[in-house]
Amino acid sequence: MVRQTRDPLELISGDSDRLVSEFLEHTSCPDCGSSDALAVYDDGHTYCFSCNTYTSSHSSNPDVQPGLLRQPGMESNVLRGYPVRLRGRGLSERTCSKFRIYKDGEQLRFHYCDSTGKVIAAKVRDKNKNFHVEGKQDGSFFGQHLCPSSGKRLVITEGELDAASCSQIQPTWQFVSLPNGAAGAKRAIQHNIQFLQGYDEIVLFFDNDDAGRKAAADAASVLPPGKVKLSILSNYKDASECLQAGDVESLTRAIWDTKEYRPDGIVDGKTLRNLVLTPNPSHDRLYPYKGLNNLVHGIRYGELVTITAGSGIGKSSFCREIATSLLQDGDRVGYVALEESNRRTLLGLMSSASGKSLHLGDHDTETLANIYDSTAANWDLFLFDGFGSYDPDIIYNRIEYLATGLETRVIFLDHLSILLSGLEGDERRMIDTTMTKLRSLVERTGIALFLVSHLKRTQSDQNHEEGARVTLGQLRGSASIAQLSDTVIALERNQQDGSQHSDTTVRVLKNRYSGETGIACRLEYNLEQCKFTENETQPFVQFDATTDF
Repeated sequence: MVRQTRDPLELISGDSDRLVSEFLEHTSCPDCGSSDALAVYDDGHTYCFSCNTYTSSHSSNPDVQPGLLRQPGMESNVLRGYPVRLRGRGLSERTCSKFRIYKDGEQLRFHYCDSTGKVIAAKVRDKNKNFHVEGKQDGSFFGQHLCPSSGKRLVITEGELDAASCSQIQPTWQFVSLPNGAAGAKRAIQHNIQFLQGYDEIVLFFDNDDAGRKAAADAASVLPPGKVKLSILSNYKDASECLQAGDVESLTRAIWDTKEYRPDGIVDGKTLRNLVLTPNPSHDRLYPYKGLNNLVHGIRYGELVTITAGSGIGKSSFCREIATSLLQDGDRVGYVALEESNRRTLLGLMSSASGKSLHLGDHDTETLANIYDSTAANWDLFLFDGFGSYDPDIIYNRIEYLATGLETRVIFLDHLSILLSGLEGDERRMIDTTMTKLRSLVERTGIALFLVSHLKRTQSDQNHEEGARVTLGQLRGSASIAQLSDTVIALERNQQDGSQHSDTTVRVLKNRYSGETGIACRLEYNLEQCKFTENETQPFVQFDATTDF
């Protein structure tokens, strides 16, 4: 008894849930003369993919009448070839017929349809993997005509073969592919956003490479938050490659085991248990001044500390003394002094360590050699060999190399204004950009960065060189200096006071760690020894919120 069919269109459509006959061979068509377009099936019926002529298996079948039957879109002049089993891709003829992936000589044709099922374009691939498009694509996804207007889940793949491969494994789900690959992912999503809104869940199943991951991020950015999930193949580039390898299990698992998409920077708090249970010491290193340690609780890696004062108050000397203290404790230190030569920087550090003002007066070679051998020769100190203005990008690069290449944990940058001196443009905007990059560099490398910054002139008759009080609002150039710094330390000294000209007040203007601000300590500078001595007997002025901010 000859097997009967339900509907000749079902045979042509390739719907795997409804096919009742199996393809046997391709042969010549007696109607149009095509040498291989006539498909013969095991129940006796035939269909020509060239002239669209259908012949039933039994002339007496009341449900199927011989004659010419046309699928939607068959009138299109870009529909060429016929579906065959793609053995190398692991795709059955049914799957290829369903998605209208047709073989046409040495070419593979991916037919794009409009919402009515009419073929409007074909993406053509030759044996050398060259692509061209015939007809005019309307921006819809490949295979979109097979999907209802709404549903629970829609899976979007990067390529046409990927969509077909997934559908063959999970035929009850809806699969489509991007029309123009990863590069056009965001545009394709935007174009089809109304269609996508009909689905509760959008699964992005893109290639397991940098381009695929970027495409997923771009596509997810224009979709509603919480609606996007990701399918990831860990051992294969894409779904087609996985099916080619015959690894049905991995492909099935990737289709089912989707993960909610979260953009970079968003972390589930439930995953941070180990992070909060990790011991967090109050400091990584200490300042050489007791009062400053009491107020800011030491030096911490991953923080940006800004040192500020009026001109000639001692910012560089203050930084050199901190650096010397760290070097003597065995720390690796990077020092980028843009306003002075390496000779001056090194002599300043050696002076602080030895208690001798080596940069002043004449010193014989033997003295300098002995001090060098007992200090710098034993330090893990790295200097930047430059003077004056430099391209800021070069400075960022060198600081990052000091941090990552040489593993220096503390770096001094003296100072911000020189870093910008070679640039043209709005000073405030340049400082904003520079501070953002320095902040990012600190976060990325985990270093402690000490940055020297200047002050703008006061509005009163007393200037900073005469001992004027320093406030955050007086940082020169931009509020971003204070905003992006973890700690801001100001030095105050009256250079014109003969009896007190060496007395320096250390004031903490900002302390993100504990919030404690105010006067930390008072230092007396000895010019002959090039050292600050902490005066612990002087009374401190208490913090006043009305004036300190």
